[in-house]
Amino acid sequence: MVQLLVLLLFLFFCFGRFVYAKKVERIFDIDPNRKTPAHTKYDAIDFVPAKHWTILFGHHFSSIAGAAPVIGPILAICWWGWGPAVIWVLLGSVFLGGVHDFCSLIISVKHGGCSIADIASKHLTKNAKTIFLIFLWFTLILIVAVFASVCAKTLVVSPNIVVPSIGLIPLALVVGFLMNYKGWSQLWVSIIGVAALVLLMIIGHYFPLAINVQDPILLWKIILFIYALIASICPVQILLQPRDYLSSFLMFFGIFFGYAGIMFFSNSINLPFFIGYTAKPDNLNLFPFLFVTIACGAISGFHSIVSTGTSSKQLANEKDAINIGYGAMIAEAILAVMTIIIVIVGFDKMETLQVMISNKGQGPISAFGYSYGAITKRFLGSYGYIFAITLLNAFILTTLDTATRLCRYITQDLFSIKDRYFATIIVVVFAGWLSISGKWEQLWPLFGAANQLIGALSLIVISSWLLVRKKPVLFTLIPMFFILIVAMGALLYQLSGFLKTGEYVLFIIDIILFLLSGFVFIDAAKSTVAVVRSRK
Repeated sequence: MVQLLVLLLFLFFCFGRFVYAKKVERIFDIDPNRKTPAHTKYDAIDFVPAKHWTILFGHHFSSIAGAAPVIGPILAICWWGWGPAVIWVLLGSVFLGGVHDFCSLIISVKHGGCSIADIASKHLTKNAKTIFLIFLWFTLILIVAVFASVCAKTLVVSPNIVVPSIGLIPLALVVGFLMNYKGWSQLWVSIIGVAALVLLMIIGHYFPLAINVQDPILLWKIILFIYALIASICPVQILLQPRDYLSSFLMFFGIFFGYAGIMFFSNSINLPFFIGYTAKPDNLNLFPFLFVTIACGAISGFHSIVSTGTSSKQLANEKDAINIGYGAMIAEAILAVMTIIIVIVGFDKMETLQVMISNKGQGPISAFGYSYGAITKRFLGSYGYIFAITLLNAFILTTLDTATRLCRYITQDLFSIKDRYFATIIVVVFAGWLSISGKWEQLWPLFGAANQLIGALSLIVISSWLLVRKKPVLFTLIPMFFILIVAMGALLYQLSGFLKTGEYVLFIIDIILFLLSGFVFIDAAKSTVAVVRSRK
């Protein structure tokens, strides 16, 4: 039963990557001989061509994945059952997410590595760019706050992952130095890096590091924000590229061992396919909240910010855009599906899972580690849990400093700040305040809705770009309308909840995001009508 399900899912993913993706790619007139912005605008800080597309794939995949493809599906399983979660990941990744990510990346490359907001100003209006930037700024602040909170709690709950999680940072510096400045081959550097990662996990297993202070989560948050500040202003080839490249190996091995456990040692499915339309105790309806609870793994607006913010500045050849954009999205969906399957076979009762992810429990990441460790025990032994949590934490750190870097770009553009250090401090201070003042569980639904709105707004910009060039547009317009309705509906629904619980800061942010997205949509609609009329 489980093995057949996996085979059917992989066949669908293959259709997406090798059939549907190729159809979409042909629309954009890819030219492998045309120089990309990584070459034409090379500055040794942000515009740096990756030595091989696999290195950029590692950065892009690590940046877009984070913990969201794990947390979102686990929450969805608890609230509505595993059936709706699997169906949404499948359809979303192939027909929405992959298209959204690839189109964002290649359009940015064709516009000199511009951000999605800059592209919006070219195809909508100048006001639309400003509003889009404000919207992106608020959303990225939410992302940084959420992932710092999740990472801090994980480091406290699982002290045996502290050594490999923190040790990955200096290791990445060494790998980057050997690869970019000493000219070592990618193969040997990869072998050394992976071997060192394994050693760090073994050390962490035997020497867990717990911080004995009154509020360890607060202290870890402060440490993480200091790290994000420093890492986000470093040249990409020093830390970002090598660290994300190493992190991708963790995830690839994690996916391999996870599916091996599923195929050879998995038990029967224990959790229900469908629980009900309304999730208890928060009364969250399947529509629209399933589609904002699972963002990464299906479609995520954050991906367009990464595609147009860092990845387009490192793409060495246009022909690799489909591997980076669409390919990484499918890889993320494969991770999300793996999460769903190991949880539904690793837990014998829904009640056990729900208790573990509750506020009093250890959280979704620990639930993932528990089920992953159980299903891989025959070949990873007692290291399955620490391996699973380490790989997730490595991706959280990646998302944390990548989002901080992207928010720094927007802060400089929005407020005309030239000093990148000052701009980064502004980002860290606001995100830190939001993270410390609120719980990640309260921020997650708001983050999910805002994140999906970015996806809808990005698809609006992509559709306008295609219309101007008289290209097919239905494959982006239909997903845009669906995600727009879902995200705005989720924002509206949450307003009353924030008022009832006295979360006035979140209530104000919710209203701001809703109004900003409405303005951009109206502006886009007017611009689209003008384009259509001009073509007649």
